[in-house]
Amino acid sequence: MKIVHVFLLLVQLASSLFFEMGEKETKCFVEEIPEETMVVGKYNTQLFDDKINEWQPSAPGMGMHVEVSDPEQKVMLKRDYGAEGKFTFTAHKPGEHQICIHSNSTKWALMAHEKMRIHLDLQVGDTAVDYKKVASTEKLTQLQLRVRQLQDQVTQIQKEQNYQRVREEKFRTTSESTNSRVLWWSFIQTVILISAGVWQIRHMRTFFEAKKLV
Repeated sequence: MKIVHVFLLLVQLASSLFFEMGEKETKCFVEEIPEETMVVGKYNTQLFDDKINEWQPSAPGMGMHVEVSDPEQKVMLKRDYGAEGKFTFTAHKPGEHQICIHSNSTKWALMAHEKMRIHLDLQVGDTAVDYKKVASTEKLTQLQLRVRQLQDQVTQIQKEQNYQRVREEKFRTTSESTNSRVLWWSFIQTVILISAGVWQIRHMRTFFEAKKLV
């Protein structure tokens, strides 16, 4: 299993990439996501055609299995999808979420030597919202829709700031713990050195007295 770290420091941005994988391979992506943030992953798959030496859309039977785990390694989403589609989940806890993908097709075993190419587009936060659908469903005007977008962006920025504060607090706690351990280790080393010095002085004094040198 290969893990690729894709850290989204700005939730307004989307992460788009493609990669190749074999039949038994699993590839995972780690996303840092604030709490109560929606994530939408859109993907499509291709297989390489040796006859024309090009990548072609996968047959309908070529499915994908997607599994998403939260920062505590609890499975949030575990589902099979088709050769093309999208998956959606909402992060209820801030932190690193792991998204793993592999083929769920048994037909692929007939051509295990081939590679599959997957195009993946991850959208986080307000970029994952389909505002055209929102406008159509709620019958919003252009002005109302723009206000909704701005509200969502402000809300997402607040979530990101809260998440950064949580990360900062964890980092500060870790730093303080490390500093405390270093201080105690230095104190222990000092005590050991002083004790060793005192023991050596007493040992030398006893030795000199035994030899009647003092």
